[in-house]
Amino acid sequence: MSVSSSDGAGRGVLYTVGAFVCWGLFPLYWKPLHEVPALQILCHRIVWSALFVALVLTALRQWGDLRAALRQPRQLGIFALSSTVLSLNWLIYIWAVNAGHVVEASLGYFINPLVNVLLGRLVLSERLSRPQRLAVALAAAGVAWLTLSAGALPWIALSLAATFGLYGLLRKMAPLPSLPGLALETFLMSPLALAALLWFAWRGDGAFGHLGWQGDVLLVGAGVVTAVPLLMFAAGARRLKLATVGVIQYIGPSIQLALGVLLYGEPFGPDRALGFALIWAALLLYSAVGLRGLWRGRRSPASV
Repeated sequence: MSVSSSDGAGRGVLYTVGAFVCWGLFPLYWKPLHEVPALQILCHRIVWSALFVALVLTALRQWGDLRAALRQPRQLGIFALSSTVLSLNWLIYIWAVNAGHVVEASLGYFINPLVNVLLGRLVLSERLSRPQRLAVALAAAGVAWLTLSAGALPWIALSLAATFGLYGLLRKMAPLPSLPGLALETFLMSPLALAALLWFAWRGDGAFGHLGWQGDVLLVGAGVVTAVPLLMFAAGARRLKLATVGVIQYIGPSIQLALGVLLYGEPFGPDRALGFALIWAALLLYSAVGLRGLWRGRRSPASV
């Protein structure tokens, strides 16, 4: 029994690490499309994602959860909101990457776990432990320092963190497995996205068909690169404790930060480094709390 559990956890780590590595490498995918307006890339991402997840749902025979959700007006309304918030998150991220703000985009996903904690307190009335309160305060200090040193609010990072945090909150209010959930969200947005793409083409400034075959393949492939990491994450998260996933998730923004600084040459001077250091300290504290809970769970008699 213990061997099976260990094997499942090992595969869970591989799936989850794979998902966050994929998300961390996303700038490498969007950068070659920098000449395409972010809104057009978003529309292609939605339309091709909808088609791809429909094929996967058919192959895995998972239409049942989706049909059940369609019969619940409240759940449909929440998913309409979540799909709007997710689309906004995607749009901001694509624009940020192609406008040369990979480092600030990575900051948004470093902040995101702490935004989740804050939303849990403000919206769901969840209690914060003393270390969690300190972690939120440290992150706030880091954002304040970045704002003062740059003379401007890091709106890209805050927008990404806020939209993804709100998205997570909405999905918590209307739970649905990862694949049917993504399918419902993309199905709800795809009519608008397809209409926009047809309008761009009719107006004469649609990118598809005018980029060469490499660009067209990247636009179509956006559906695959959107869905595959989510499937990997869903497979991994089912096998792992939340505290373990919480630590692994920093792989994604860490890779993005490295790409922004080392590959794309974005500035990362002492002022910015100090702001990031405060936020990293907050994340270390936050992760330590989760790992301590995980360790206690493993040592308890009930878990043996």
